Parts: sequence; structure tokens; C-alpha cells
Amino acid sequence: MSEEERYFLEVVDLKKGFGSGDTRQEVLCGMNFSAAKGEFCVLLGPSGSGKSTLLNIIGGIDSADFGYISINGDKLEDMGERELTQYRRKHLGYVFQMYNLIGNLNVKENIEVGAYLSDHPLDIDDLLQTLGLYEHRYKLPNQLSGGQHQRVSIGRAIVKNPDILLCDEPTGALDYTTSKEILKLIEDINRKYKNTVIMVTHNEAIKNMADHVIKLRDGRVRHNEKNTNKISAVELEW
Repeated sequence: MSEEERYFLEVVDLKKGFGSGDTRQEVLCGMNFSAAKGEFCVLLGPSGSGKSTLLNIIGGIDSADFGYISINGDKLEDMGERELTQYRRKHLGYVFQMYNLIGNLNVKENIEVGAYLSDHPLDIDDLLQTLGLYEHRYKLPNQLSGGQHQRVSIGRAIVKNPDILLCDEPTGALDYTTSKEILKLIEDINRKYKNTVIMVTHNEAIKNMADHVIKLRDGRVRHNEKNTNKISAVELEW
């Protein structure tokens, strides 16, 4: 792996706070780490550790007060609003806890919404097979289970063929069995399409399937380690 690929995503001395005066709260307090291209990276921490704020800044949804994030050598802080919009459209896929599907579009059409944002989208029928949704492709969201909703959400994010897939508690609203199915799906997608996955979670067990584990607490990186004993999502237990 080249030096450029090893430091594909860099977070450098990142600081972010909200409010002012006596009510100001520092959420990110000088955060530093990097993630390699194609890596499955888990940001692990309790509520209030700063992980969702960090994900929003990586996603170009929010901005830092100090420090910077670079993707493949390009600093987000140097981008204007138009460049940030293009960055989000072309290079990022988002998977949230809430699915936000369009109710009057079927499964295939909901995924195609993401394809329209890309110059080089993945083949939708092939992706539907990977997602286990091909036979459900003409169903509307109200005909799907929770797990199938999340699969469509992942499909919409990944069809753009993004460099980075940002996952914010993607199994938070799902039961144990369905959660493991979704984690296995994200694992398979990471392996097949080589996207860099950045997953935010408070579930300690999920770290065991990651290449890279970053533990956050009180807005700081407390542990930053490569996982030398990685296991498959199907082997996870919690």
C-alpha cells in the first residue's frame, strides 16, 4: 500500500464546540487519526464522545473550528460551498439509523436516486443481487421489513460507488439477528467494492470485525489501533 493510500483520510488536530460564553461546550478537543483506503474503520464511543459530530465534519455537513480533514490529499476547509457539494455527491455515501426512503418509489427506484448523483454508478441489478433485494426490487417501502429498509438505504448510498461510506449507528434501530445481517452486508460491500468504511457505533462487539478501531471519549481519541484478530460479522456476539 502506498503512502497516499495509507493516509487516504486524515483528521488533524480537529476541534469543534457549540454555544458561547458560559454555555459553550467543546465537543471535539484536538482529534488526530488517519484511515487507509479501503479500510473498515470503527469509531467507538459512548453518547457524547463526539463521534457523530466528527462524522458530520468528515461528511462536509458541518465545519471544524480548528484543524482540518483531508481526503486523498484535498483539505475540506479549502473547498468552497460548490466544491463541498460536489465532494458530498461524488465521493461520499451515507447510511443513517433512519432510512429516509421515498414512500412512493419502489426498491429499485429508491436506489436509482443515488445513482443519479454519480458519473460512474454501479450496475443496479448487480447491486440488488449483492443486497439480497433483487426479488423485492418492485416493492414499495411499506411492503418491506426494517432490515430490508436498511438494505435499500445502503444500496442508495453505495450505488454512487463512493470513496467513503459513512455509517452512523446503521443497526441502532434493528433487532440482534437483523443487525448482524446488515453488518455482514456492509462487510461484503467493503470487500467487494473497496470503499473506505467509517462506522460510528457504541456497540463494543462491532469493533471485532473492523480493520481499524478508534475509541473516543470526551472529544478525544483514547485508543487508536489496528485489529490483528479480525473476525467476520457472522461471528459477532453481544
